[in-house]
Amino acid sequence: MTHTDAPIAAVTAQLRSVLASDRVIDDPTQLATYDCDGLLHYRVTPALVVLARDARDVQLTVRTCAEHGVPFVARGSGTGLSGGALPHADGVLIVMSGFREITSVSARDQRAVVDPGVINLNVSARTRPEGYYFAPDPSSQQVCSIGGNVAENSGGAHCLKYGFTTTHVLAADVVLPDGERTQLGTVAPDAPGYDVLGAFVGSEGTLGIATQVTVRLTRTPAAVETFLAGFSDTDSAGAAVSAIIGAGIVPAAIEMMDALAIEAAEAAVACNYPAGAGAVLVVELDGPSHEVAVELAAAEQHCRDAGAFEIRIAADDEERQSIWRGRKSAFAAVGRISPDYIVQDGVIPRTALPEVLRSMTALAKERGVRVANVFHAGDGNLHPLVLFDERVPGQADAAEETSGAILDLCLAHGGSITGEHGVGADKAKHMPKMFSAQDLDTMQRVRCAFDPTGISNPGKVFPTPRLCGEVPGKRSAAHPVQAAGLGEVF
Repeated sequence: MTHTDAPIAAVTAQLRSVLASDRVIDDPTQLATYDCDGLLHYRVTPALVVLARDARDVQLTVRTCAEHGVPFVARGSGTGLSGGALPHADGVLIVMSGFREITSVSARDQRAVVDPGVINLNVSARTRPEGYYFAPDPSSQQVCSIGGNVAENSGGAHCLKYGFTTTHVLAADVVLPDGERTQLGTVAPDAPGYDVLGAFVGSEGTLGIATQVTVRLTRTPAAVETFLAGFSDTDSAGAAVSAIIGAGIVPAAIEMMDALAIEAAEAAVACNYPAGAGAVLVVELDGPSHEVAVELAAAEQHCRDAGAFEIRIAADDEERQSIWRGRKSAFAAVGRISPDYIVQDGVIPRTALPEVLRSMTALAKERGVRVANVFHAGDGNLHPLVLFDERVPGQADAAEETSGAILDLCLAHGGSITGEHGVGADKAKHMPKMFSAQDLDTMQRVRCAFDPTGISNPGKVFPTPRLCGEVPGKRSAAHPVQAAGLGEVF
């Protein structure tokens, strides 16, 4: 077979005939700029990139891919941390980031219709003057896009009280893997039939591509109180979290950072957190003024009872932003104290926090790496950052092993291998640890109902067979079993 006979060549020629030349990229140098998302140590250069501007572009591209059996992957801002938007070496990467209009806002109906490339924070900026905001707030909300939030069912600090993205999506216009367009969901409060939209949100691009999303808006609370509490260690901070939740208080957010995460944040943004703290909590309460005042006093007392040696209550919005600055910058800030790191994502029961945090420290010490913790303590959603130096022989492998061992730890305590970052390419190999073969087969049947030929974001979520003697680790292209046509791709 010659190069020009390859399916991707046919797709390229066909798309060039219907799309503007600057929206179809096959130059190797330009393609290389799209070789990863936020998970930097997984890299695959796509065969072709299409810069979509509207639903028609997406439909044309997907339909052409379906006609030639070519895989495709959708990508928004590229901030995903599990390799969910990792390109396929023989496929088309459909870039949605230029597709960013807020089509309509209806404050009376508490909803907005937005393009998938709209930046998360821009929805709140647009609707705040009318007394509303978009509640899901990933730490990357200044740059991440709504389409990616829908694909990954993203969370954020305030999802403890308000729920993940799936709670805030009413409907989505979708291009299915065969190129057909449909609408999933409805603005009706209790539509009959199966919750197909519920299956789509969080499916990580394996069921199609959202080209427009109707989101639910949340009323801006009458009062917001934020305080920072400093503790000598993570055990006492964890005890405070359990006490607050156990008392029936549901804060808008409870975030925890340990000593290493604080050190990184101080180096990056000089957040001036309590000196000598082994852990800090950022606690935010919102709602009616009288209710917030009562809960603030109770939450503060629970922190003092658990051993908080310093508490700072934000006096105004400027001080609130100052408290949040350290937490929001923590992921990127870790680059100040380590040349390389892996952002892991797992969930445990909240009551297991102290034990799991101690075990993680032991796991890292055994392997000669460090772990910094910054996470959503209120719902047990951990984000351990495994620090290493790739220039030191063996450290990258040690970090990878530690990262996997942390997920095993989460499962051993009745948790999950992901809380809000998705499975993507990174954790597919861990899925059999959490689900039985029958469970995975059932999921595959759902996927096949949408995508029987397996061209929509292949290689993500579901584990692929491993060759004899193959060890876990980085994969930079299609699995050799799949590439050879020997393994089944659902």
